[in-house]
Amino acid sequence: MKIQIDTLAYTNRLRWLPPEQKLLFAGVLLIITAFAHPLVQIIIAMWMSIWTVIYARIPAKTYLKLVYVATLFWVISLPALVINGVDSKLDLGSDSVIGVNIGYYYVYISHSGIEQGLTILTRAIASLSCLYFIMLTIPFTELLQTLRRIGFPILLIELLLLMYRFIFVLLNTATELLTAQQARGGYRTFKVSMRSLALLIGQLLKRILENYRQVSLSLAARGFNGELRFWHPHRYHQSKRYTIEAIIGTAILIGLEWWQNAGMVTRI
Repeated sequence: MKIQIDTLAYTNRLRWLPPEQKLLFAGVLLIITAFAHPLVQIIIAMWMSIWTVIYARIPAKTYLKLVYVATLFWVISLPALVINGVDSKLDLGSDSVIGVNIGYYYVYISHSGIEQGLTILTRAIASLSCLYFIMLTIPFTELLQTLRRIGFPILLIELLLLMYRFIFVLLNTATELLTAQQARGGYRTFKVSMRSLALLIGQLLKRILENYRQVSLSLAARGFNGELRFWHPHRYHQSKRYTIEAIIGTAILIGLEWWQNAGMVTRI
């Protein structure tokens, strides 16, 4: 799956909005997501998807691919949350949805585990929708420049920049090596596949180290003094419509969460 995140970040319809405004908006919703109930988290995920797909005009297919990857990780981890095994003599009450006796153990699907898994899903999707909004609407260099202005440590900013660059270098190098090996029948059998994979990892490490050396030499040749600088045009302008919608929507979410907390306290 090839997703050109940089291209989308530079060509989306919200590109002209100040990055500080978008970062603050997504950050506030991300904080609300960490403490909210599942209903509020679902609303946040849907609202951020509207901002990303409809307002920013990010292709829905691309956005769904990103959500699919996150959901796939949740599906892989779900059995560890849902399936439990205890002594067959223990009384589980209503926690067991369905199960089977295996020797002295009772393996079952836990009702509480299903609830925990669904809670994790809603929180993960809501959090990722906020992060995807930042990734797909703010170019990475502008995001780093914004972090610099708000006092984020310079060392961490430069590490983020280098890591971000080498991620794409790693992917491109791995794709080239994999294509070359497949063209030569490097994965026709399991034994050959293991040997080809070992060669791929070795060559990948070698090329990444060589690329790192070239980057170091190029920085030194350009008079690098220990701090990376970023250029951005400052061609932004505020939008009253988007600002009002963000403020009102956030206030409604906070009010809904407060109402749910008050309702739970009343029932207790």
